[in-house]
Amino acid sequence: MRFHTLSDFPDTEPLTTDPPTSGHDYQPPQNPCTRCRLRDDTLARGACAPGDACLVVNSGRQIDRFLSRNREYAEACLDDPFWERRAIAARWAPAEAAARLIDDPDETVRRAVATRLTGGALLRLARDPDREVRVTVASRLPPALLDKLMRDTDYAVRLQVARRLPHGRLPRMAQDPDPVVRKEVARRLPPFALGRMARDPDPEIRALAAARMLPEDAARLLDDPDWTVRAAALAQAPADAVRALLDDPEPDVRLLAAERLGRAPES
Repeated sequence: MRFHTLSDFPDTEPLTTDPPTSGHDYQPPQNPCTRCRLRDDTLARGACAPGDACLVVNSGRQIDRFLSRNREYAEACLDDPFWERRAIAARWAPAEAAARLIDDPDETVRRAVATRLTGGALLRLARDPDREVRVTVASRLPPALLDKLMRDTDYAVRLQVARRLPHGRLPRMAQDPDPVVRKEVARRLPPFALGRMARDPDPEIRALAAARMLPEDAARLLDDPDWTVRAAALAQAPADAVRALLDDPEPDVRLLAAERLGRAPES
């Protein structure tokens, strides 16, 4: 496949229109075909249509449809002044060409670029100032490189890391400052490694861990100050240890303990 560049059309009108000053003010022209330099190419062969798939109007939906059908024009749009056209072009252009937008001033463009890069080039975006760019990087980096984002300043990035990090390195995130991240760690750690979360300051996290712990570790949480943690722990703890909860101050815990031991709950 041959990829077009702007120099392929030296005697025709500009490929694109001026970028809109405001997304709310912009109204696409009804039929831009008369001033489009592609009218004798894609229009003539039915590969574009005004109001549906068009490269000239500043409509992301139409640009995306056009480039999905005519990928050979994507590279020519990587230097377009309209950020949305560049971002869409980055998705459809060859990856090696899209890489040149790695330092684009618009974060949406850089996010699109992050979906195309691999290896060291993708790792460059791990320090991008936009958190969504870094989230995209964290979702695509090889697991062996995820440590680079384990201490990211934004919890959403670290959460993505916690979702993908190999189990052997996941305990390093058990002390993450954000409870949302620690909850994901508690969901993913293997049972034998969950004892380290028994002293987490968040009772919801302790309960998550207790529900999956090894029996001996769960037994240590039967006297937790939060009744939801005790309730989760009694499902995992050895039966002998659960008997102490038949006199628990919380009625729901007493009921669960009685059910676990096959005894009628005391009123």
